[in-house]
Amino acid sequence: MAASTERMKTLVKRKDDLESEIKELHSLLDSQKSVGTDGPLIDTEGFPRSDIDVYSVRHARHQIARLQNDHKEVMREIEEELISIHAQARQRLSSREEDMEVDKEKPEEKPLVAFARIDRVDANSPAAQGGFEVEDEVIIFGSVTADNFTGLQSIGSLVQHSKDKALSVTVRRQGKVMRLSLTPKTWSGRGLLGCNIVPTKR
Repeated sequence: MAASTERMKTLVKRKDDLESEIKELHSLLDSQKSVGTDGPLIDTEGFPRSDIDVYSVRHARHQIARLQNDHKEVMREIEEELISIHAQARQRLSSREEDMEVDKEKPEEKPLVAFARIDRVDANSPAAQGGFEVEDEVIIFGSVTADNFTGLQSIGSLVQHSKDKALSVTVRRQGKVMRLSLTPKTWSGRGLLGCNIVPTKR
């Protein structure tokens, strides 16, 4: 378990570093007349724009594309590590219960802890398309769990850096744990999700 915990810390730090680098590169693009990742680099006459540093913009765009691919891979590894950690925890709990000859009527394991819940889902939104419902309790949101959840900004940052990329989300609905897929994206309504998430009081 110690090895898994250390690996998780390493992966989360890598994720945070990548998000920081991506944010800095986006800031650089904003400083170049807010050219962004798809603004034109040539003027109306077909020449390189003279009001921006075209080389820096091209380099930043290339770096962002590479870092976003790295970020996607790290998120996949974090999800796999979370599954491994929970599996190890269940295995240890099962072994302890067998050693202690726990009564069969006692629940086999402690339920996973929810750190937030859904209190609104807009029709035809990415959240609705992902199968989310009001009162779903959020247990795992991408790389965010009750253990590392520090506030809604941690979800907001993850969503911004995962636009158009599928996120694995585990929820508890009426006592049943379910795994859903959510792809943050621009749609006809506000935000990238189309739902409202509120922290669970603990």
